[in-house]
Amino acid sequence: MQALSGVTLEIAQGEFFGLLGPNGAGKTTLINVVAGLARADAGAVSVMGADTATEYRRARRMLGVVPQELVFDPFFTVRETLRLQSGYFGMRENDAWIEEVMHHLDLTSKANANMRSLSGGMKRRVLIAQALVHKPPVIILDEPTAGVDVELRQDLWQFVRRLNADGHTIVLTTHYLEEAQELCSRIAMMRDGRIVALDTTANLLAAFSERVLRVKIDCELPASLVASARDEGGGWWRVPVRDSAHVEDALAKLRAAGVTVESLEVAEPELEQVFLKIMRQRPEES
Repeated sequence: MQALSGVTLEIAQGEFFGLLGPNGAGKTTLINVVAGLARADAGAVSVMGADTATEYRRARRMLGVVPQELVFDPFFTVRETLRLQSGYFGMRENDAWIEEVMHHLDLTSKANANMRSLSGGMKRRVLIAQALVHKPPVIILDEPTAGVDVELRQDLWQFVRRLNADGHTIVLTTHYLEEAQELCSRIAMMRDGRIVALDTTANLLAAFSERVLRVKIDCELPASLVASARDEGGGWWRVPVRDSAHVEDALAKLRAAGVTVESLEVAEPELEQVFLKIMRQRPEES
């Protein structure tokens, strides 16, 4: 079985790009190929114009990668770890930027702590800092918020948004689909080593998702709405609607049937719905 097959992808400079897919879809393998950690049997990969096979040093210099795994050297402090990482890329007297990165990732208080003494969430922060110390124009975040607390997640995205606004290209893989929906301007979805969907986030939401009217009622739903609705239990029904006019139409049908609405809400399209629909498609439909 091929880990990747026929993947063709171009990410524009300065883009915030999402790479989504279930476990085993090939996302991390693709990242490893881009980072030069794995070599494809065929095809070519370049980062900012540098071929990852023939110009590995230049391509790698353009790239900062935050891996899924917590990989660290247990013999150094946080600050020493970041200084060593800078040295790998030939950067000296980089302390000002290191301090700024530690500040934004709330690592300053742990700067002189040994890596072995850090919690899992703190180690994740150091991995992110390591990917940023050489100021790469392209940053790949492979599940960066897995296992971290809500406060760090918010701080991290604020910092990453700033980097993107400053012109950095961001590539994000995540299982938190609400993060991808909020942050990414364009998204590719992978399954079985192939790209099965690629479009702007707005287009994917418009093409595959729908607004939903959720109502809680004290009786059966009118026959005019039952065909398209779904019973969620506890008196709640889920009715798909296209726009505000259809919301009013559904409510008018409820009033005409004498149904009392105890509670209601209108939910906007969600990327999770899109993801599930695409992943459930047969290969020939993708």
